[in-house]
Amino acid sequence: MKRGYPKSPSASVEPPQSRTKYNPNGDGNFLEDESTKIFARKVADHYSARTNQTLEERENSPIIHLKKLNNWGDAVLDLGCGKGGDLIKWDKAKVGYYVGVDIAEGSIEDCRTRYNGDADHHQRRNKFTFPACLICGDCYEIHLDKVLADDSPFDICSCQFALHYSWSTEARARRALANISSLLRPGGTLIGTMPDANVIIKKLREAEGLDFGNSVYWIHFDEEFSEKKFKSSKPFGIKYKFHLEDAVDCPEWIVPFHVFKSLAEEYDLELVFAKNSHEFVHEYIKKSEYVDLMRRLGALGDGNQDQSTLSQDEWEAAYLYLAFVLKKRGQPDRTLVNTKREGADAYIKGGHNVH
Repeated sequence: MKRGYPKSPSASVEPPQSRTKYNPNGDGNFLEDESTKIFARKVADHYSARTNQTLEERENSPIIHLKKLNNWGDAVLDLGCGKGGDLIKWDKAKVGYYVGVDIAEGSIEDCRTRYNGDADHHQRRNKFTFPACLICGDCYEIHLDKVLADDSPFDICSCQFALHYSWSTEARARRALANISSLLRPGGTLIGTMPDANVIIKKLREAEGLDFGNSVYWIHFDEEFSEKKFKSSKPFGIKYKFHLEDAVDCPEWIVPFHVFKSLAEEYDLELVFAKNSHEFVHEYIKKSEYVDLMRRLGALGDGNQDQSTLSQDEWEAAYLYLAFVLKKRGQPDRTLVNTKREGADAYIKGGHNVH
């Protein structure tokens, strides 16, 4: 059942600055609690339960243009790879090797099916040109540098709409960044998208209660945040419920971006840029090649018969996110190669679960 909410104006908000450091001695003093594991399992179960859609079903999605807007020989590590929705893009980019990691067992199976062309609606596609390894595991808990010792280093780490799930505790956030840093080569790039904390908190404070949204999404905060105030000394574990039509219905966590930037620097990851999705689109839509790209992706129709574009509600949902790029300190060493870049089919490393 869709919820109806009054529309709110979209306006970019600059992230606040802070010099505060959080646990500079590392994550050794932080332990997982049982509630965090329960919420992680809820996220995994949610995405495992989502079935693969046919092309017709996907095109009929109420957020199809939003999905397509988000889809904008290196070795790629894809954290939170889901069902492999980005495989075609990596193939077009002519990457040399791909490793996908996701907490949801069902998603990893679907990703393998998509890669190998086993699903009926993917039969018409040729095999992917790059070898792939898939891992089912919680990449915010396991030590991926040990699991992927023979597969690293990676040139690119992609984490799309997933890194904020690590922000339930400082230990998980640090494990996420430690994994990324240890697996990227010097000069390697982390690209990602995450919810824009400034936008979400601004919308919360503008709302009459603890809920806001429109016909395609809604966000709910629990009563503990009834005053709509957040302590700068406690930037982790700020949980809310997020629902996006035909895509997401699970708990998520606020990521204050200035804290994320500061924490990433401790792991030799330096910010290159961060832009809200609205700002990002407005900047790149001025360049014809990027307009053509978005049309090919279907976010803006095809410019010919299909003149459709994002609805106003989809555009407001896009405002909830920001895009970011970080680079690992150091100069690239091209003598480093990984040893597992052969093979035709995606395989699941270590069975269905890696801890």
